[in-house]
Amino acid sequence: MKSFRPIYTLLFGVAAVFFFGLAYPHHLHYQEQYQLFLFDSAYVWEIVRLPGGVADLLGRFCTQFFLFAWVGALIIGVLLSGVQLLTSRLMGKGWLYGLSFVPSFLLWLFLLDENALLGGVWAVLLTLLASWDFDRLPSGWLRRVLLVVAIPILYWMVGPVCVVFFLLQAPRPKGSAVWYYGVFVLLAVLLIILSHHLPVPTERLWFGIHYYRYPTVTPVLLWAAALSVFVLTLIARACHKWANASSGFVVTLCSFLLVSIAMGCLVWKNSNFKAEKVMQYDFMARHQQWNRILATIKAEKPNNQIGVTVQNLALAMRGVLVDHLFDYNQNGIAGLLPDVESDATSPLPTAEAFYQLGMIAVAQRTVFEAQEAILDFQKSGRCYKRLAQTNLILGNYEVARKYLKALQKTLFYRDWANETLPLLGDEEAIALHHEYRSLRHSTYDEDFFFSDHVTPEMLESLFFSNTDNRVAYEYLRAYYLLTGDRESYAKLLLRSVEQ
Repeated sequence: MKSFRPIYTLLFGVAAVFFFGLAYPHHLHYQEQYQLFLFDSAYVWEIVRLPGGVADLLGRFCTQFFLFAWVGALIIGVLLSGVQLLTSRLMGKGWLYGLSFVPSFLLWLFLLDENALLGGVWAVLLTLLASWDFDRLPSGWLRRVLLVVAIPILYWMVGPVCVVFFLLQAPRPKGSAVWYYGVFVLLAVLLIILSHHLPVPTERLWFGIHYYRYPTVTPVLLWAAALSVFVLTLIARACHKWANASSGFVVTLCSFLLVSIAMGCLVWKNSNFKAEKVMQYDFMARHQQWNRILATIKAEKPNNQIGVTVQNLALAMRGVLVDHLFDYNQNGIAGLLPDVESDATSPLPTAEAFYQLGMIAVAQRTVFEAQEAILDFQKSGRCYKRLAQTNLILGNYEVARKYLKALQKTLFYRDWANETLPLLGDEEAIALHHEYRSLRHSTYDEDFFFSDHVTPEMLESLFFSNTDNRVAYEYLRAYYLLTGDRESYAKLLLRSVEQ
């Protein structure tokens, strides 16, 4: 029976890898684009100085690899498998082995939420690892001293999830537990006193700072996963006489299959595939995969705002927007350039359209505001790269240098930053760069007041200042068609022929 347990863990890990790699890859890309991991001592210290900082740092370090979905899926598979293995070690042997997968499945459910942070999974893993290590220590005064020292250290490493370590290590005899709980109460009081010197609300010290992107939301599933380990160990202890009895292969396999099928159904039912589709369109627009977008919308027409915006941008980039405008779902003129909302997600595809049109200053403002709307106040590698580009095109070289210097401290944006830095101030090199040269010629000649609502006058000014701007031409024609302005459409055709 024991020889088959690694196979069960392997099957679970492989299932997690294939789920996030095939069914949920763009959720991983979404996570990566809303953080900027820097190999910088000041950045690291800013994270680890807060409770839970070590787990948060490890989570951010791993999240940067989510730029490549299969690497991110492999990381998640390994972490979830590690939690399962540690849970099984803490529970002990027996046919209850199948229940050791419950915490990992709960963490899987937790990660289905695009606002769930990987630091929470690391917090659970480190807590279980510490408890497993202490279980192997011999009883005595040395272990007690180490326990008292370990609890505050672990709190600073993983945050309040370490309460599971406290519960797992609680002395079983009632008489010997008085000192243990007394020390814990003392540490809690010291935490309250210490909280006045930390730049975070007191309630976040009790429920976690870096487990979830919304600072005011308590991640229930994460806590359920962590506390379920303690509950399962209690069950294993209460049923140790018959739970640890020797059992055959069939019994162990049935317990594994029962938990896997039940939790697997929950995972599939709670997966947000609509959000995954929206993130796919955003990802393709980010990487300018116009042909892939056209193939995707041909197979399934998008029916959400971001999908329609990206669809129209791809059609315009290939010069067929007007030809196929009414072959796909539209949302009026909002399907072309929707009003910019005050969130971190929906403005980015619109900003990509602004950028490709040549509305560089507008794209810059939109991207900057989207970055400032990130809920946990992190920076974005995607936004930093685009802000460096827009400032370079506009000639704001020192501002662009600031973003490029930061990107040089990253793992996957470093090469691009090193290649772009020599362009700053080098007008001849910029003139030879196809993208930047084209966008400089396409942008506005004069400043104007821009509201959140794009008007035909803006598009007309953009096109007639540079009639080679075919993207602006496509958008302007589509604008007139969607508004039913046949007179302006006819005049546009006439003027474009004359020029």
